Order: sequence, then C-alpha cells, then structure tokens
Amino acid sequence: MNKKVVGFFAGIAVFLIIYLIPLGGGLSAKGQLDLALSLMTVVWWATQIAQPAYIGGIYLMLLIIFNVATPVQVFSSSWTGSIMWLVMGAYLIAGAVKDSGLGERIAYAFIIRFVRTWNGVIVSIFVLTFILALLIPHPWPRAFLIMSVMDVVATSAKMPKEDKAKLGLAVFAASCPLSGVFLTGDTSLNPLAVADSGVNVSFINYFIYMSVPMIIAALITMGLILVLFRPTKELHINVPALKIQQANLGKFSKKEIRTLVWLVIAIALWLTSGVTGIDVGWLTFIVALLMSLPVIGGVLTAKSWSGVPVNVLVFLTSAIAIGSVGKVTGMNAWIAKEILPSTLPHNVYLLALMITLFAMIIHMFMGSVIAVMGITIPAILAATSHMGISPLAISLIVFSVVNLHYILPFHNLAVLVGSDPDTGGGYTPKDVMRLGIPLTLVMFIVAVVQVFWFQVTGLM
Repeated sequence: MNKKVVGFFAGIAVFLIIYLIPLGGGLSAKGQLDLALSLMTVVWWATQIAQPAYIGGIYLMLLIIFNVATPVQVFSSSWTGSIMWLVMGAYLIAGAVKDSGLGERIAYAFIIRFVRTWNGVIVSIFVLTFILALLIPHPWPRAFLIMSVMDVVATSAKMPKEDKAKLGLAVFAASCPLSGVFLTGDTSLNPLAVADSGVNVSFINYFIYMSVPMIIAALITMGLILVLFRPTKELHINVPALKIQQANLGKFSKKEIRTLVWLVIAIALWLTSGVTGIDVGWLTFIVALLMSLPVIGGVLTAKSWSGVPVNVLVFLTSAIAIGSVGKVTGMNAWIAKEILPSTLPHNVYLLALMITLFAMIIHMFMGSVIAVMGITIPAILAATSHMGISPLAISLIVFSVVNLHYILPFHNLAVLVGSDPDTGGGYTPKDVMRLGIPLTLVMFIVAVVQVFWFQVTGLM
C-alpha cells in the first residue's frame, strides 16, 4: 500500500513539475499538458498504483476533459483501425483452441514423443511456443496452456518447487521473442508496432522481416536458460503418467475438429492477406465470428465473449493514444528534438545500436512495453525522417528491443503475468534479473542481426 501511495503522489508531482516549468523548444501549451499527462500515466503504470486499464482510462478521459485532443483524435487510431478488432478476434480464437482441448492435445503429443531430459523439456517449451504462436494468436493463453502441461510434467516427475519455477520462467520468457515471429503472435503488440510506423505490411512480409531475428533471439534466450538454470536433481520424465493425461482427453471431439478446420482457414487467410489486400485484423475477427454460427461453427458461444478482457482493450487504447495524440500536439517531435542527439549516425548499424540504447533507457524507467513504444517510436521516426530509412524498419527495431528487454517482471507484461503464483509460473524477481541482465547485452546483438537481415530482405 505504501508503494502505491508513493507512486500516486509521485505521478501527480511529475505532472505538476512538467506542466508548470517553462520547457521551451517550441512545445505548445497543449503539447506540454500532453507530456505532463503522459509522464504521470507512465509513472502510475510503473509503480502499479492500480490495474493498468484504470490508469489508462483516466489518461484518456483527462485528454478529453482538458481539451488536449478531441475524442476523435484520442480514439481514432485504435478503434477505427483493425488493431482492437484483431485483439478481440485473437482472444476468441485462442479461447476456442484452449477450451476445445486441441492445444493441450498437441502439447502432450509432442512431449510424449520427443522429451526425456531437462534440456529436452526446455527445448520443448520453445518449440511448442513457436508452433502454438501460429495457432493461438495471443501469448498469454498460449503460455497458460503450455504451463498447464508443464505442471503435469513437473508433478509426475516429482520435481522440486525450485525447478518447477525455472520451467515457469522458461515458458513466459520464450513467449517474448517467439511472439514476434508472426504478425498474429502477439495481437496486442505486433500490429501496434506496424501501425506506429504508418506502413502497411502483409502477414507474409512481416514473417520474412521478423522471423530470423526473433528466432535467433529465442535461441540465445534458450541457451541462457539452459546454462543459468540447471535442475537441482536429475529429471526423470514419467511418460506413463503423461500418457494417462493424454488418454483422458479422449478421442478427437467434433468441437476440436471444427476448431482445427477454422484454424486452417484462418492461417490460409493470413498467409494470403498480401494477395487479397484484406487486413489481417478484419480476417481474424470475421473468422472468430463465423466460429459461432450453427452448422459451420458451433465452437464459440455467448460465454466465449467473457474471454475478451475489457481491461486489455482499454489499456491498449490508452497506450496507442500516447503516440497518436503526441503526434497531434507536437509532443513526439519535441521529445525527438530535445532528448535524441541533434546528429544521428548515418551508418545504419551504429544508428541501430544508438536506438537500442535509447529505447532500453526509456524502458528501464517506464516499464510498460506499449507505453514506451507509444512515445519512443514516434520520436525516433521524427528524428530519422530525413534519412531515407524505412519507418517500418525503425519501428520494428524499437519494438523488438523493448519487447525483449526486461530486468524486473514489470518490464514485460508476459513475464509479469507469469510471476504471479496463480498462473503457475512461480518464479521470483531475482530469477527474472538473473536472466534479464545478460539478456540486456543480447539486445545489441539482436539489433545488429535485424539491420543485417533487413538489408538482406530489402527493408533497409
């Protein structure tokens, strides 16, 4: 409670300081008020004074009440585009895969066939995360499903609590890089990074640009986990116990079959979105809706809507508004002018390293991936607009760095969610730091890999 109270007043203090002191640099009165409200919101998010959606909702309302921006300007970037509808469709599809038992069946089949050792379990977590990233378009349901299977593996092997926590960290750490491989891998972040760039990209093109860098990041993350988190005792996989759990799933149900058919349809539509020209968001949402119809669907019901969290939608809206309203008020351009160096290196590798360092510093203090993207991407795009570099390349570099970088759990929502004992992760902030600190150096490697790969694929 004391931390929340301190964070509450700290946010108000930041607001008053930024709003009252003369900033200069050509920042308008609305831009200064926007900056004050944005930083207050970020401080509140970082100190977790309340659930993030409540804080984000306050920010949205204050923008309108203080006449910083019109309601259309506040909400247009999120709700008139496809992002929010993509998120809703993704949650509905993810819920269908989980509730039907299809995802669990895939996980058990893979583990029983291929896994026998501790290293095998860690590798299987990353492989399953990659496979399910295409089938379940949101990292949390995907991680929860894998964690539920790992819980059975740990229990049947009589694994110590400490070792089970290491598996939990591996599950949620794997979701960070591998959620970035596909455009639908994390429907709350990946499309947002693309939208911030102002460049349209198809499902296939996104995969071409991001697959190699994110797979390399995943392999490095997996290697660090294998080195840093060894089991306290030798692991013996109880295959018969897992086969019993698999048998309890029974034969393929009609619901599983229909779910699988619609997943194939969804993937086919995503893969051909570059040909049809239809946004992945609209395709995802219409597939989810069709899964509710009789005869051809029957997978989703009225209760399925409860799996679409309103709080996530409000939080996303507020995070997107930081960047979109900042562009209208001039806040983004001012941040780029005042904080970034006046002269940026023309060598794209040096530029990527500078962007990486800048993004990580901002992320250390802000915490929220979406909030940092909302402020950092527009600012860097404004600073590099004269350099002839693709805005999409800049946006994807910033997104990758911020999404992969964490020192404490609050730096990444997936890692934070997994640290909650109720989710089954069970790892501590100390465990996260043990992995996150060496991963900080890895960010520079990933940035260099991205620049090289973007040049190979023609994006830069």
